[in-house]
Amino acid sequence: MSSQFNWIDQDLPSAAHLSSGFPEFMVLLDCETTGGNANYHRIIEVGLIVIEHGEVIEEWQSFINPNTILPESIQRLTGITPGMLRDAPKFSAVSECLLSKIEGRTLVAHNARFDYSFLKNEFERAGINFRAKPLCSVKFSRNLYPQFKRHGLSEIIKRFGFSIQNRHRALDDAKTIYDFFLRSSQIFSNDEILATCKTALKLPALPALLDIKEIEKLPARAGVYYFYDQNSVLLYIGKSVHLRNRVMSHFSSDHKNSKDLQMSSKITRIEFELTPSDFGAQIRESNQIKLLNPLYNRRLRKVKKLFQYRSGLDDRGYLRLQIETVEMEATHDESHFGLFRSRRQAAKQMLKLADQYFLCHQMLGIEAFDNKLCFRSQLKKCFGGCCGIEPAETYNERVTGAIKNYQRKQWLFSHAVVIEEASCEGPGESVWHMVDHWRYLGQVRSLEDIHDLGYTVLRPEKSNRGAILNDHIITQVGNEDCLEQEVRFDFDIYCILVRFLLSKEKMALNRLKIWPIEKLCS
Repeated sequence: MSSQFNWIDQDLPSAAHLSSGFPEFMVLLDCETTGGNANYHRIIEVGLIVIEHGEVIEEWQSFINPNTILPESIQRLTGITPGMLRDAPKFSAVSECLLSKIEGRTLVAHNARFDYSFLKNEFERAGINFRAKPLCSVKFSRNLYPQFKRHGLSEIIKRFGFSIQNRHRALDDAKTIYDFFLRSSQIFSNDEILATCKTALKLPALPALLDIKEIEKLPARAGVYYFYDQNSVLLYIGKSVHLRNRVMSHFSSDHKNSKDLQMSSKITRIEFELTPSDFGAQIRESNQIKLLNPLYNRRLRKVKKLFQYRSGLDDRGYLRLQIETVEMEATHDESHFGLFRSRRQAAKQMLKLADQYFLCHQMLGIEAFDNKLCFRSQLKKCFGGCCGIEPAETYNERVTGAIKNYQRKQWLFSHAVVIEEASCEGPGESVWHMVDHWRYLGQVRSLEDIHDLGYTVLRPEKSNRGAILNDHIITQVGNEDCLEQEVRFDFDIYCILVRFLLSKEKMALNRLKIWPIEKLCS
């Protein structure tokens, strides 16, 4: 995602930090072997990456002398030759060192059963009883990306355009798993990744009041799910790219808080709605939570008043910021920055920016302006712009740097658009989302329905933007079934649309395309 939207997704991982949904302590590992049977074939190379709290702590690689013949087919596949293994240590010589890097961490491998079986047998030959519950990155890929049929490492490399120097070499393959996890961290939420990891690592126990048939009916597809109690009271609404896995993740023994445990004990019925992709699931979830007010969801509401920063020069030429309410109907103004749910949220973020960029509290309106040296200047947190010591030019550069990532996106088109959300299950299940100037007009099942609602789809020759429309990314969403009503700006939907539609990768993964539409003359 472009950095200009980090004010929307504050929890997105940085370029070198994995999602918090992954286990805190992991080892991403790959083994190269003399063959496919762990009972009599041997490991010839081990490569691993140690991860703690989402960051790479260590990389480690070692050839292993298998003390047996290295088949020519393995040499061709891996590029490893007998000469590379001749002076390498035997597994028993590195077993203690290797164990110290693996023990106490979640073992991650692609086709983990293969690597784990080889490790377990090699450790047993060295007199070490090694046991682990590995996390298989093949299963992770299958659950998080159900729209793809193949999930081998080569397919993942092609899927994301990864570069790899030495395919079928242990450390390089382990690095590819890391790249895959990192990219997934930037595409999916922490909750989605946590649910996928939980279901891969353990089978949760079902709540006492919930029949197993309620789980069995859940598909391995994207959609929205609804929890009900025995009185048909709606407890919770959630969404996922893999409904069954996400629902099962609610029932693990390590509930985050008492509310999760309390909700789990009440669930007797689960309903669901399918969507073509994660895009539609997020829109539907947001709208349904606001409409139905489930008992245990975080309270989302249609925000009637938002807040923003307005920048402007004072009579001395210094940039000043102030917090003001948003007029969403107003035309785009380059002096407006950010969107916040409350004045308090805007003020809190302004304090963070002041500390990060050494901005003056008086100049930001946080403290009364008196043309005197402020207290923060004594702490070396303000360079004297408040009383003219710091030149306006240098102070204004820092203010500009502080707020540049908060610039709002203006509508990119002269028309409303329809977003085609294509289903991998077939054309009959595709959905069309109608959006105009960041407002969600509604959802239909065909282009004919769009015409029936008084709109026409413009072909590229009728729109100067149509020919390049699907190389761009935009949009905004609000409430379904509202084409005949006044449609208000919805901040939560806006965030969803920005996340997806300003990312070519998310557009492709969710099979989204954009077409211009315009209202027919009456």
